[in-house]
Amino acid sequence: MRVGRFSLAGGASGLPVKAEMLHRISALATLLGLIVAFAFLNSAFLSVNNAMTVLLQTSVIGLLGIGLTVVILTGGIDLSVGSVLALSGTAAGLLVKAGLPVPIGMGGGLIVGTLCGLFNGFVVTRLRIAPFIATLGMMMIARGVALQLTGASPVSQLGADFGWLGNGALFRIIETQANGLPRMVFPGVPFPALLLLAMAVLVAYILKRRQFGRHVYAVGSNEEAARLSGVNVEQTKLTAYSLSGFLAGLAGIVLMSRLVTAQPNEGVMYELDAIAAAVIGGASLMGGVGSISGTMIGAFIIGILRNGLNMAGVSAFIQQIVIGCVVIGAVYVDQLRNRR
Repeated sequence: MRVGRFSLAGGASGLPVKAEMLHRISALATLLGLIVAFAFLNSAFLSVNNAMTVLLQTSVIGLLGIGLTVVILTGGIDLSVGSVLALSGTAAGLLVKAGLPVPIGMGGGLIVGTLCGLFNGFVVTRLRIAPFIATLGMMMIARGVALQLTGASPVSQLGADFGWLGNGALFRIIETQANGLPRMVFPGVPFPALLLLAMAVLVAYILKRRQFGRHVYAVGSNEEAARLSGVNVEQTKLTAYSLSGFLAGLAGIVLMSRLVTAQPNEGVMYELDAIAAAVIGGASLMGGVGSISGTMIGAFIIGILRNGLNMAGVSAFIQQIVIGCVVIGAVYVDQLRNRR
């Protein structure tokens, strides 16, 4: 049975697929154009070290963007991911500081993030509060709890093991020079980048190949028709928000691990970067249109923009203006697509 633009049997109708593919190709072309432009402006931009830095910096926004994409596909929004990131990372840091092993402490942070997402889903589905208001409330609650638990102070002295996930890398090569000092031959592929790849592949597979994914697209395309077709709309939304919370928690653990310090003030405005990544990558704020691959392209567009502008000496304030203009342009293109 067809629900809006999508069929519950799987797949999408021809025109939306072509439009979505065109948007993704244009986003990819923009990404390649940025790489060429910044490489022309600064020869160091294409260095291996800088490439690994971009991967590391993009991993947090990418993880948040994956979760937000699933929520946006249902026709919702999650403004709380930045604060949930801070709360989850802070909770993990406090648990490790209390003497728990690092894996258990990080697992506790993941549980906190998932519970925050579950609460968002409960408020949206059971209390019938608009997602914008529900997640705005959670944004304030999570940030307040993180600040209250720590007294607005960072949680430090967490040990080298806590920084393994955020600062480790695969295939890192370090040689000892004649003077006895180490020299980095190859920085390796950062663990956060590998984690981002694994999460992107897993969630993309779920959305494209599993029943839950088809239900997500169906709910976002036409919620009432999906309900009449037998889709458990409330459960689908609850799972989507829980997944967003889980990935926000994972992003928080990765970020705090990179810092080797739990910072309750981290994650401010990260939700906007994550939303921007999803929209730039082709996700429609109306729901039912979008993909994980598109979001990854959007995340790297933002990451490369920030990195390239930093290398060019552009201030952080101007960077915000540039990214804001990019977001407005992406939403405008989305509106044109919806009108057509």
